[in-house]
Amino acid sequence: MSNALVNGLAGAGGGMIAQIITYPLQTVNTRQQTERIAKKTSLAAAASGGDLSSSEAAPSSAGGTIYQILQLFKMEGWGGLYSGLKPSLVGTAASQGIYYYFYQVLKNEAEAAAAARKKKGLGDGTVGMFSWLVVAAIAGSLNVLLTNPIWVLVTRMQTHTQAERKIMEARKEAILREFAGTTYMEHELVKLDLMKPRPYGTFHAVREVYHEAGIKGFWKGLIPTLIMVCNPSIQFMIYETSLKHLRSKRTGTKHGDKNVTALEVFLLGALAKLGATLATYPLLVVKSRLQAKQEIGRNAMSRYTGTGDAILKMIRYEGLRGFYKGMGTKIVQSVFAASVLFMVKEEFVKAFIFIADERKKHRLKSGK
Repeated sequence: MSNALVNGLAGAGGGMIAQIITYPLQTVNTRQQTERIAKKTSLAAAASGGDLSSSEAAPSSAGGTIYQILQLFKMEGWGGLYSGLKPSLVGTAASQGIYYYFYQVLKNEAEAAAAARKKKGLGDGTVGMFSWLVVAAIAGSLNVLLTNPIWVLVTRMQTHTQAERKIMEARKEAILREFAGTTYMEHELVKLDLMKPRPYGTFHAVREVYHEAGIKGFWKGLIPTLIMVCNPSIQFMIYETSLKHLRSKRTGTKHGDKNVTALEVFLLGALAKLGATLATYPLLVVKSRLQAKQEIGRNAMSRYTGTGDAILKMIRYEGLRGFYKGMGTKIVQSVFAASVLFMVKEEFVKAFIFIADERKKHRLKSGK
């Protein structure tokens, strides 16, 4: 089995485990990112005849992340916390498998090219930072193009209840305006309160996306997602550089041990993901806004026709702080998930290599 395939399988397994552990944080974070909260100047404009409703003027989810997780569990149970988990696991396995496979293939090529340059007297035979960035960027771009439809569905499923709530609020407001003070109004409001959320699975999400925008709807948010390829590029640059530095220091010890422990890989993964997340978070918010159901933003100010429209409206109505909504939650989720992923992946790689070596030894003994 090639080392590229081993790394692909290990990455897929590590990604799925990390996803299961941190998924409730991801669900809450996606809802935080897609919630529209206007800045004060926009609220003033709305009060004087603008198009911002009161339901979007105030946050729907107060308190910290832990409080929001508990509230979500109270209102929707485990189904709410893990909404969209199945396609997310498929997406994680596909994304990590594709990414790590192509990353390892390209990494092998980069290392071979560096070794060839050293033979010619150019360089020290190691891969530089820029090369790591290029390798990670190409692998990331291939991953995004192939798996974006899965993440559109996951975002829809994570924010479905949020969108349904907005629809219900809009209906209540319409009834209150049209039938204020009548028995019919009370009857309709009671009916709305008794209505249960519609069942919403992967098939429903597929049908909804296709109905809204056709095939191209499955590639919503592609532009910011492609730009966000720099996230894993930065992440892997920091990770590989730190790992290389740590191993070079180990070479100088009396034991000459270049191996790193699982805990050290965990900490290096956390450091790498933290740096990448801080640099690219605004793009993640824009991507989530584009992929979510547009009913989350019922008014013109929070409905987007594309990446540029989303950025301009967010700057105008929410200010720069809108690009960093839920960032604290994302840092905790992504850093922890990346740390688990790197640690589990490395252990899987070691296990694959150990099994392969044992099989080789067994075949040699059998041959004798």
